[in-house]
Amino acid sequence: MKIELQLIGVVAAALVVALLVALVTTPVIKNLAFRVGAVDVPKDGRRMHDHPIPRMGGLAIFLGFLLSVLLFADLTTQLRGMLLGAVVIVVLGIFDDIYALGAKFKLLIQIAAALVAVLSGNVIEAVSNPNVFSANPYWELGWLRIPVTVIWIVAITNAVNLIDGLDGLACGVSTISSMTLLVISLVVADTPVAILMAALAGACVGFLPYNMNPAKIFMGDTGSTFLGYVLAVVSIQGLFKFYTIISFAVPFLMLGLPIFDTCFAFIRRIAHGQSPMHADRSHVHHRLIDMGFNQKQAVAVLYIISAILGLSAVVLTTSGALKAMLLLVALCAAGALSARIFLNNNEKKLDGNRAPEKDPQTEQEGEDKP
Repeated sequence: MKIELQLIGVVAAALVVALLVALVTTPVIKNLAFRVGAVDVPKDGRRMHDHPIPRMGGLAIFLGFLLSVLLFADLTTQLRGMLLGAVVIVVLGIFDDIYALGAKFKLLIQIAAALVAVLSGNVIEAVSNPNVFSANPYWELGWLRIPVTVIWIVAITNAVNLIDGLDGLACGVSTISSMTLLVISLVVADTPVAILMAALAGACVGFLPYNMNPAKIFMGDTGSTFLGYVLAVVSIQGLFKFYTIISFAVPFLMLGLPIFDTCFAFIRRIAHGQSPMHADRSHVHHRLIDMGFNQKQAVAVLYIISAILGLSAVVLTTSGALKAMLLLVALCAAGALSARIFLNNNEKKLDGNRAPEKDPQTEQEGEDKP
């Protein structure tokens, strides 16, 4: 495995430019958000903050990503289509952060943005057959390639949006996912994808200092849907084009946390007789808070889970399925043990902080003494 030094230099430059642009423009976006009314006011139990905080910070991530891509990437037809669709998603997110648009309208616009990318050549032509005993190693999608790709893009766009419930969570998880695909693209010498992922990771890292708990600004739908959209489209360019088991497993490992949380949320809501789009307070990050973790601890746990899945994806592409599976199992076991130890310590601390109940008789005797 030999990675060209020139590719490393270009990737590093793309990452640094995106980082600096996001870092510098976020305070400007913050002031703009206050002026246009893009402010998140805590009005229900799902919100974890107790005072108004500006949103629309994803615009800084978009600007950092866009400038870096325009400077370092070749504007192919596929890339132009992705950027045009991303502009549609960002404009939709800005209006949603200001006016709180309806879910059905947003879904229609997201489908339109996905179609822009698909009709520009960002299409899942085939997927590997998950049945390893089959004689056919992969499935040609044929006419299904367009609806399948649109569903994938829209699903991942909303999956990243749904995990945006704690300070720094969606931004950090997206950083880990983009770094995972960046490493994979460097390993296979896929320069276009490496530059795109470096730009996305850099923009996220530049925004993250303002978004970590306690957050000074939220990325809003402007950022979360943009991140999901780009990750979905780039995963098509960088992963689904391989006719191997990688094309089936790696995207689901790389985006494992948002995919799991979204699927679990939809199943839970349907089981309760609710609409799949019904908002609730039962996402994985809410459950961690209810278990006794504070915001920073819950975000750290989810970062670790995303990193484990991302590392497994990298190992899968470089060392094979068996080693990746062993690594995943070992890290998950270690994580489960650590979580159990943490929760036990928390319970002991809570028990220790409880004041011991006094015996009424002893207390009365003490009061009678001179």
